Amino acid sequence: MRILVATDAWHPQVNGVVRTLTMMAEAIRALQHDPEKWEPVFRNGSCSNNKVEVDFLTPETFRTFALPSYRDLRVALPRPAKVAALVAASRPDSIHIATEGPIGVLVRRYCRKHRLPFTTSFHTRFPEYVSARAPVPESWVESWVWASLRWFHGPSRAVMAATPALASELRERGFRNVVLWPRGVDTKLFHPRDVDLCQPRPVFLCVGRVAVEKNLEAFLELDLPGTKVIVGDGPARAALEQKYPQAVFLGARQGERLAEVYAAADVFVFPSRTDTFGLVLLEALASGLPIAAFPVSGPRDVIGDAPVGVLAEDLREACLAALKIPRAACVEFAAKYTWEASARAFIDHMAYLRVVDMDGDAADWATDHPRFVA
Repeated sequence: MRILVATDAWHPQVNGVVRTLTMMAEAIRALQHDPEKWEPVFRNGSCSNNKVEVDFLTPETFRTFALPSYRDLRVALPRPAKVAALVAASRPDSIHIATEGPIGVLVRRYCRKHRLPFTTSFHTRFPEYVSARAPVPESWVESWVWASLRWFHGPSRAVMAATPALASELRERGFRNVVLWPRGVDTKLFHPRDVDLCQPRPVFLCVGRVAVEKNLEAFLELDLPGTKVIVGDGPARAALEQKYPQAVFLGARQGERLAEVYAAADVFVFPSRTDTFGLVLLEALASGLPIAAFPVSGPRDVIGDAPVGVLAEDLREACLAALKIPRAACVEFAAKYTWEASARAFIDHMAYLRVVDMDGDAADWATDHPRFVA
C-alpha cells in the first residue's frame, strides 16, 4: 500500500505537525524491518505482503513566501497543474491531507475532481489562533473560521484527532467520521539523564514556538524561585527577551541538545490555551519532568487525572506544586505513548479506507470502524 501524505508544514519548520509526520513515517519503516512487531491490522488482504510506503507532498517542491507576521514560517505557492501531476505520479493507494493550507486545499480539490477518497487530520485550533492574533469578534470566528474547517474536512472519510476529547469536540461542532490517531514520544532520545544548565534551581522550562498564541507571558510574569528557561524561536522572541531579561532564552534546539535541556529542568510549564495536543508534554514527561499547565484541552487530554502534573488556573501554584511530583512517575506515564502505536493506528485507518472504497461504499464508514471515536 502506497500512502501519499500532503502537508503544508515541513522541515525546516519545528512544530508538532512536522514532528508527528516525521516520527510516524520513521516508525512505519522501523516496524517493517522487525517481522515480530510488524502486525498492522489489514482487512480482507488489502495490502499485499504487508508492505507500506509513505510519500510526502510538501512545500519543498514549490516556491514559498514568508508570512508577514511570522517571517520564519513559509507558505507554499503551489500551481494546481503541478500538484495534480505530483499526485498522479505518486500513484497512491490512499491519500491523507495533513493540513488546511494551499497544498492541502489543492490536493483536496484534486481528490474531489477525480472522485478519490481521502483522509484528513486536525492538528491546529485555527479559530483560537485567529482570535489571539487579530482583533476580530468571537462570533465571526465561530461562524466563519469553524465553518471553513467543516467545509475542508467535510468530504474526508476519516478526520483523525489526537485525543478522545478533541474528537468529541469536533463531532459536537459538526465534523463527521472522526477517528483517533494517538501520538507518541521517542523514549530513546527523551529520558532522564544527569545534566546541569548551570542556572539557579529550580528550573522551570517551556519549549515551543515563541509566538503570541503560545501565551508565554502568562509564564514569564510569574513570581517563581530559580530560573525560567524558554527553548524555541519565533516572531515574539526579541520582544519577550527585552521585556523579561531575567528569563533565559536558549533559542531553537533539536535532538540531543533539546533532550539535555529537558533532563536538566525541574518542571515543565505549558501556558498555551490553544494547542490541540502538545507533543512537548510527552517529551517532558519522558524526561522525568512533571507538568504545570492551565486546565484546558491539550494538557488535560494528555495527562488527565494522572499524578504527573498540576492543572490549575493559578499557574504559579501549579508550578510550585509540580515540584513535589516524583520524576519516576512521569517517566512511567510517558512510556505508554509510543510512535509504534501511532503508526499502527494511522496504517489501520488508511488500509480500512482503501478496502471500503474498493467495496464501493465509503460513506460514513467510520461508524463501523473499530477505531471510531463516538
